[in-house]
Amino acid sequence: MAQKLLFGFHAVQARLRVAPRSVQEVYVENERADKRMQNFIGLLAQSRIEPRLVARTRLDGLVGHTRHQGIAALVDDLPLAHSLDDVLESLSEPPFLLVLDGVTDPHNLGACLRVADAAGVHAVIAPKDKAVGINATVAKVASGAAEHVPYIMVTNLARTLREIKEYDIWVVGTDDQAAKSLYQSQVAGPIAWVMGAEGEGMRRLTREHCDELVNIPMAGSVSSLNVSVASGVCLFETVRQRTSVEGI
Repeated sequence: MAQKLLFGFHAVQARLRVAPRSVQEVYVENERADKRMQNFIGLLAQSRIEPRLVARTRLDGLVGHTRHQGIAALVDDLPLAHSLDDVLESLSEPPFLLVLDGVTDPHNLGACLRVADAAGVHAVIAPKDKAVGINATVAKVASGAAEHVPYIMVTNLARTLREIKEYDIWVVGTDDQAAKSLYQSQVAGPIAWVMGAEGEGMRRLTREHCDELVNIPMAGSVSSLNVSVASGVCLFETVRQRTSVEGI
């Protein structure tokens, strides 16, 4: 089975909660003995995992940088849905998707996965030629969400958007120049939100495959939002509208 390295408290603790048997080895900085680390070692003891105490320089070498919080873990890959069809055909509720076009920064992807998980998104979709894959940095920023939300990379995003529409899913893209506001749109039904990279936005072909384009009203001096923040605004508007409909 393929393995990968996770690092940071959130990412490793999330894996321990979800699939402790997949954790093969845990490395802990030998000079860190603060309360947070003690609590983490207690969590390891509950899972009957004995950590390997190593020097910080060893952790730096394993992870490839110094932003690991004194923790790293070698884990087995967990199987998630491998295709969009797998996800959609398993649902018993209206589909809720996030499509990322051109998000190549791992910190942005990790934050998008985190907000997608919080909103209850069923899958995050991205093009193979214009996206970052799941790596240790993404997993750390996602704080465990990368273990729960299927991240599906597709060869042809325009074709995938056409396939999404065949499931009667409304495809809504965000565009600063759109005439209609997010808050003027009905987004409670089966939906796929499409987000472009900050600054560049969606590619032309991606935009043309959207059923509707909306803008996020900006009341201040800034002209755009980080893609993860914009995703959160849009996704939770769907959550709000669905909750309102259910509450009627």
